[in-house]
Amino acid sequence: MALKRGRGAGAPPFRVMDVIAAANARARALPPGAPGVIRMEVGQPGTGAPRGAAEAARAALAGPDPLGYTEAFGRRDLRERIAAHIADWYGLVVSPARIAVTMGASAAFPLAFLAAFDPGDRVALAAPFYPPYVNILTALGMVPQILEAGPQTRFQPSLAALDRLDPRPAGLIVASPCNPAGTMLHAGELAAIARWCEAEGVRLISDEIYHGLHYDAAPATAAGCSASAVVINSFSKYFSMTGWRVGWMVLPEDLLRPVECLAQNFFISAPHIGQVAAAAAFDCHAELQENIARYRRSRAHLLGQLPAAGFPALSPAEGAFYLYADISDRGIDSEAFCAAMLAECAIAATPGVDFDRARGRNFVRFSYCGPEADMREAPSRLAGWHPAPR
Repeated sequence: MALKRGRGAGAPPFRVMDVIAAANARARALPPGAPGVIRMEVGQPGTGAPRGAAEAARAALAGPDPLGYTEAFGRRDLRERIAAHIADWYGLVVSPARIAVTMGASAAFPLAFLAAFDPGDRVALAAPFYPPYVNILTALGMVPQILEAGPQTRFQPSLAALDRLDPRPAGLIVASPCNPAGTMLHAGELAAIARWCEAEGVRLISDEIYHGLHYDAAPATAAGCSASAVVINSFSKYFSMTGWRVGWMVLPEDLLRPVECLAQNFFISAPHIGQVAAAAAFDCHAELQENIARYRRSRAHLLGQLPAAGFPALSPAEGAFYLYADISDRGIDSEAFCAAMLAECAIAATPGVDFDRARGRNFVRFSYCGPEADMREAPSRLAGWHPAPR
């Protein structure tokens, strides 16, 4: 007799991880002396943790503290540093008691979803979207309610689209800057969406992990727009600490104890050594701003050169480190396009079907957080290249 499998066993892949594996295999297959694979598929900063964070971790490892479990919501000193950071960046006073340190933003999403929603609840989000939103919601028995967004709204949800939702969702996920398009909800737009959520009884969940990575106007935080919003952030992007697995949430009062109980049972605590390093990272802004300057140069070069290399329709790239390129005129779907680009140009990028299941076959996401020299070389490799239609 066949054994039963749960709904989670049917979760689709996070395709960028498959692209990483394919790019690794392509790199291993290159002959000696051949140009290497240019990695534009993953949103992992090419720099490591800031020096001060790494030094704090080394000191902690050499010290007497056994670095055991912390409280489920994290070390008090880290939560205080996060609260001070919020006050510094946004002019907003948030009690450290409302801050939960998590095992990266990836752990924060299921904690927020389970605390705020029930199986069968609809949760709205704009497409294109970060794939785990939908995959986690579905695995938990919730129903993603997709809003198709395009260049006209900078790939962000609009009030008009929200007003058309029938029935109203239990929640709304927004991301600014967003993955994959790198676009932002400007302060007035975010405030208007927060007011709509309050009026309609919709729980707002704001993904702010790319805050700090902006090139014109600074992003606004939903914590300053709504007392009932859940804000999710991370040390992975601006702070360049992907593998340390430390994120945080700003929680409304009514979800504090529910999220704490879930965190105790699911994760116990974020890695202690990662929390030590994360607290020290707040003293490293000068080094981190050097990273931003590098991303800014790579962004400018790609925006200037990719159109001539065959990618004229690019997202505005207001923040994060992504360009979302329309390839609908190429006569080939994005998965085949990315496979051919890896095989023929040794450039790894992510097909849009990972971010938009209805229209993603027409888009490719390029990440420009890798080495600056690679970002400068990429357009020259692509110039004149045309994959064979399939």
